[in-house]
Amino acid sequence: MRYKKSAVSSSQIVQAAIRVLARQGYARTSLMDIAREAGMSKGAVHYHFPTKESLIEVVLTTATDAVQQRTIEAWSSGGDPLQSLHNSLEELWKARAERTDEALVVADLLAQSLYDDNLRPHLADYYRLAAEQIYVYLNTELSRMGIKPAIPMEILPRIVIGLLDGLVMQAFVEPDVLEAADVVRAVESLGLALFGVARPPA
Repeated sequence: MRYKKSAVSSSQIVQAAIRVLARQGYARTSLMDIAREAGMSKGAVHYHFPTKESLIEVVLTTATDAVQQRTIEAWSSGGDPLQSLHNSLEELWKARAERTDEALVVADLLAQSLYDDNLRPHLADYYRLAAEQIYVYLNTELSRMGIKPAIPMEILPRIVIGLLDGLVMQAFVEPDVLEAADVVRAVESLGLALFGVARPPA
């Protein structure tokens, strides 16, 4: 059969892949599973994505874009840079802690990357883009206020992401141990302390 290669059908496959991967995990998911979820034949999926690895690359990009859009909207919702920072940290935490399909997929792929060298470059791209998003905001807004960090600016986003990802993994296995407001306040305070800025009173 000949398949019409369209953005619609590609998107349908990617969204189906995200749902299945969130339910079953990478190791237990085949292209046939994804094809069934998408309501397509395995051949149709192969036409768009010859391998599971090529599909995973697009899945990670899609997950990153979803988090990026939520964070950008949060950044623009604050009345001043510090409020915008607070809003964006809340959104970065929610995007992970709400156990969205995208968050579950990324967490599972991170675990799988310990054993699968092919996954590591894709996850490195994910972290690189996430760090760039935070860097652009901090470098633009806080530097405009004349505030400079005590550490290299390029490292700060990685620290923020590391804190959020590490804490959300704890929340996955022990859901009631962390309150969202406490996490956001802690990460915000630690981040601002590196700029020598005290967190405003709640």
